[in-house]
Amino acid sequence: MAEITASMVKELREMTGAGMMDCKKALNETNGDMAAAVDVLKKSGAAKAEKKASRIAAEGIAKVAISGNTAVVVEVNSETDFVAKNEVFQEFVQSVADQALASNLTGGVDGEEVDALLEANDLKSVLVEKTAKIGEKLSVRRFAKISGDAVVSYVHGGGRIGVLVAANGASSDADKEALSNVAMQIAAMNPQYISRADISAEEIDKLREITIDSALNDPASLPKPLLQKLIDKAVNDAAWSAEDIAIYEEKKSNMNYLFNFLSGEAKNTLVQFAFADKDAIVSDKIFSGLVEGRISKQVKEISLLEQTYVKAEDGKQTVAQYLSSVNKELVLSKMVRFEVGEGMEKKNEDFAAEVAAQLG
Repeated sequence: MAEITASMVKELREMTGAGMMDCKKALNETNGDMAAAVDVLKKSGAAKAEKKASRIAAEGIAKVAISGNTAVVVEVNSETDFVAKNEVFQEFVQSVADQALASNLTGGVDGEEVDALLEANDLKSVLVEKTAKIGEKLSVRRFAKISGDAVVSYVHGGGRIGVLVAANGASSDADKEALSNVAMQIAAMNPQYISRADISAEEIDKLREITIDSALNDPASLPKPLLQKLIDKAVNDAAWSAEDIAIYEEKKSNMNYLFNFLSGEAKNTLVQFAFADKDAIVSDKIFSGLVEGRISKQVKEISLLEQTYVKAEDGKQTVAQYLSSVNKELVLSKMVRFEVGEGMEKKNEDFAAEVAAQLG
């Protein structure tokens, strides 16, 4: 009987994607014959995961697990939404969340932390086993762990979105209810930051540059004095066609409708003039105010505490004001929002092409 070494088991696992115990058993059955062991695994179904490695798994669910003041959210992907609703799959995802919570890992996306989680309690073998049983590629994509004086979770759409919120200074049931409401806000409004203070100066500068270029690319949105200078230049330099100049002369008494009638070439000319005079336009106080106003609006949209609270009775109360009304000592310390498949390539289903391919 040949000695079955750890390196042989590792090699077979890498070749087939099957579980460690399955590989060891197959090698024992075949007296260490690697090729024969591969056949054994294929026949048993343990190597099915190998064939699915190149498929796109962008569906799936998010699950949470909470113990005391620590919470975890995980995202596990499948190829189809149908499998995401499968009870076996859902139980597996919950077990991943439970093991992530019990571990000393902090979380990550498709990296060392995920690999370490899969190695814990031989979870990787369980993943391969579930892949073979369910018949689709399954993938543990990411997980995150947070802690605080209080932690709450919210799962929306049967697991399409998973949210965690941690806060300090929270202790009462009213505090936790408020945090639960905020978790629902996060699910619905998808803020990128807790507050404006979390946005770096570099990110604000990038947002400013994008806002400036966006305004210059849309001359109709420019302050009227600046727009008029661009139009005067286009008319006086004969950069516009006679037809566009005639349209301007006819419509200039009501500039609000001018751009509905100008040609595309005339509009493009104004854009070119705007960028050519970018420095002067950017230094204009009116334009500067317009840009800062737009930045402020965008920051409010991406900063949780500055968003309008969705349950606000007056339609004006911000999330920060809502939390303060519940407990002035309540401070949000961390939030996590996982939306299944976000940022991933989706499978382009073309049933007709698939049938044609199968028919040769």
